[in-house]
Amino acid sequence: MNASTVPMDSSKLVLLLSLLYILLLQPSLNAAQPNFTHYHCNWNNVKNSNYTADSNFRRNLNRVLSSIASATQIDHYGFYNLSAGEVPERVNAFALCRGDVAVDACRGCVNNSTRKILEVCPNEMEVVGVYELCMIRYSNRSMFGVVDDYYYFNNVKGTNVLDVTLFNQALQTLFSRLIPRAASGNSFKKFASGNQSAGVETVYATVQCTPDLSEEQCSGCLIKLFRNIPNCCNIGRVQGKNGAALIYLSCNLRWDIVNFFNGTLEILSPPPQILSPPPQILSPTTLPAPSQGKKSNTAVRIIVITVVLVVSVMILVICICLFIRTRMQREKERVETADIIQSEESLQFTFNTIRDATKDFSDRLGQGGFGVVYKGVLQNGQEIAVKRLSEDSGQGDLEFKNEVLLVAKLQHRNLVRLLGFCLEGIERLLIYEFMPNASLEHFIFDPVKRVQLNWERRYKIIGGIARGLLYLHEDSRLRIIHRDLKASNILLDEEMNPKISDFGMARLFVVDQTQGNTSRIVGTYGYMAPEYALQGQFSVKLDVFSFGVLVLEIMTGKKIGFRNGDHIEHLLSHAWRNWREGTAQAIIDPVLSNGSAIEMTRCIHIGLLCVQENVADRPTMASVVLMLSSSSLTLQIPSQPAFFMSNQSDISSSGQNSRVTDQSSLSESEHIPLSRNNVSISELYPR
Repeated sequence: MNASTVPMDSSKLVLLLSLLYILLLQPSLNAAQPNFTHYHCNWNNVKNSNYTADSNFRRNLNRVLSSIASATQIDHYGFYNLSAGEVPERVNAFALCRGDVAVDACRGCVNNSTRKILEVCPNEMEVVGVYELCMIRYSNRSMFGVVDDYYYFNNVKGTNVLDVTLFNQALQTLFSRLIPRAASGNSFKKFASGNQSAGVETVYATVQCTPDLSEEQCSGCLIKLFRNIPNCCNIGRVQGKNGAALIYLSCNLRWDIVNFFNGTLEILSPPPQILSPPPQILSPTTLPAPSQGKKSNTAVRIIVITVVLVVSVMILVICICLFIRTRMQREKERVETADIIQSEESLQFTFNTIRDATKDFSDRLGQGGFGVVYKGVLQNGQEIAVKRLSEDSGQGDLEFKNEVLLVAKLQHRNLVRLLGFCLEGIERLLIYEFMPNASLEHFIFDPVKRVQLNWERRYKIIGGIARGLLYLHEDSRLRIIHRDLKASNILLDEEMNPKISDFGMARLFVVDQTQGNTSRIVGTYGYMAPEYALQGQFSVKLDVFSFGVLVLEIMTGKKIGFRNGDHIEHLLSHAWRNWREGTAQAIIDPVLSNGSAIEMTRCIHIGLLCVQENVADRPTMASVVLMLSSSSLTLQIPSQPAFFMSNQSDISSSGQNSRVTDQSSLSESEHIPLSRNNVSISELYPR
């Protein structure tokens, strides 16, 4: 054998082994990919939507799909969008994984989709492919920030639910909570999951939007998809199904009676506590009867003394441990509070700065329980409203700083924004953004200004207040009950957008807390729920009751206690009697001549649901927001509201005379404060 042929034979051997390794040990690059659960080519039925293999569109598509398959954004966010080329052969594409999918599963699903999509839809420009865990979509049209809710897929399970009515209620409750939560997500993820009891069954659900949509676009897309449930899935009929997935190109929702998603479930109520029997402690009554004699009596005495000593030592040790733990917890909370306060020092203004801005506190806007409010202008031209603490208000340094920390953590378009504070000597100031149109009270009850509030503006104000309360109750970093929601605490900006203000009476909850009690009742009569006014019980349903009163005031243009001829009438009683008699439209403010009578009547309906006497019968603010957004949702029938007046002198609640002096006994301009300065102390808890 010639020596020159040895290298050639060796190279052939290496090549042969490499090929065997690739064929036997490595997965084939051309192996068949799993089939899409749904896919569609040219979903908009656009003519001339094909491309050729040698076209610029195909080259741009190859670049985009290759980039998606290797993009690190998929690993971090489960979403990636990209464009390549120029119109008309520009390719716009994105890939989206379900929000709970792990990184490896998401990456594998996206890689499969980039290869499979070219197999099922070759030479098509308008394509979408959907897997269980991800979806891919591309087009020559612009897709980013555009809601595409025209074409949708659905997948329905074949088994029926046990109780259709109960299951429907659970679905509505669950989706009304998840949709706002997903819509308020950031530009990388808009996803929410949870569960809800439906009797013996539990329904699990997820909702998701493509993150390029705004909060309003995402919420609208999901609500429209939610409305399609009766049409596609027989929910609401006898043949109701216990699982389905509905998919728009821009959003999707799914439910099932088995847990199909990853992550920790929401805890809707604490699990029942399993109590183990306490250890038995020997006592003279449980000891065996001693035998006669001095030795037996001595033995019994020794045992009893020993047991008593052991139990006493154990109790003492437990008490010492609890004391040390309590002290350590308090010290930890004190240090955390001090750190938080120090971190907010950037919000602090000097007193001279505010005095110059207000021209030595000369432009007075009004006065509340906190003190006098002044208008000012900072050096940069920004208008501000300054609350100056009165010397007799009763608030100290710690309470003042707690209130600063509370409002500083709240950031929402329907909450008044705190710009800063001042704490120098005896001066305590709160600096807020200035609201040029003052409060809702200045318009809704003024016979001249109320004309400016047409139906479109009033409906916008009602929706804005509802979204602000939903943020306080469920979506903020701190779970907050306002406790003093009323027309004078709803400020209006230059575009008449509502902003909730005055958090001096706000109460904070820990994460899993749902209700509490207090011996200090603060707030405004007429807006208080009966369980709070009579027994000091408070929950988020307290704000729901106040919201219902406020909605009825906005709809009628009348205060909670208004003069009707020669006597004072209660607004809730007035609204309920007209509703029961079928004359609800008769109580609508006469200036609302133009507007949807159906929407107006629906708002009165929602207001009556919010002022129900039974706390459980009142809806949550998440349900209220969904009711206002979706006119197709069926509302429950309200019952008699709390503090119903059967005549002009009696106010009844739960069959007994109320201890609360309701505003129905006052003139239209009177308000009775419950505390001397109308303020309470807020305690901070992390959420």
